[in-house]
Amino acid sequence: MPLVELKDLPDDARTWVFGANKTLDGPASETLLSEVDRFLSQWKAHGSPLTVGRDWSYERFLTVALDQSTAGASGCSIDGLFRSLKALEPKLGASLVTSGLVFYRDENDAIQSVDRERFSTLGAEGKIQSSTSVFDPTVTTLGEWRSRFELEASQSWHAGLIHDKQHV
Repeated sequence: MPLVELKDLPDDARTWVFGANKTLDGPASETLLSEVDRFLSQWKAHGSPLTVGRDWSYERFLTVALDQSTAGASGCSIDGLFRSLKALEPKLGASLVTSGLVFYRDENDAIQSVDRERFSTLGAEGKIQSSTSVFDPTVTTLGEWRSRFELEASQSWHAGLIHDKQHV
């Protein structure tokens, strides 16, 4: 089934966000999108084609959304998506299937990724504050992605990881 535009998928579309541990520009982005598009255009669950769209944001975040009103993904088909992305990592020189990273915009508006402990340390040092833009790759529906993928830390679960000196 051909890919559809993300904007054409409903808010309840099941969604996965994969954050790259570093910026993927130029050839790396092209390789990623070419391989992902090839996989998604053939993605099936129990023989049924899936209605799916994807987004590539900020050269860091791959979002895949699946309209489950026609056919839902099975455990095996989801595993296939993760295996496909994991297999791409050596070509890209970056990790996409990594849990535990926290993504935020630094003082220069560049997107950074660190582990939770480092994020908390940066908060304690005043380098991350409640007004810092953060990204939430844990969203599970397209509606959540549209409304809260990028927020100020104070409006997200990230707030529990920082101790903003300005608001203590």
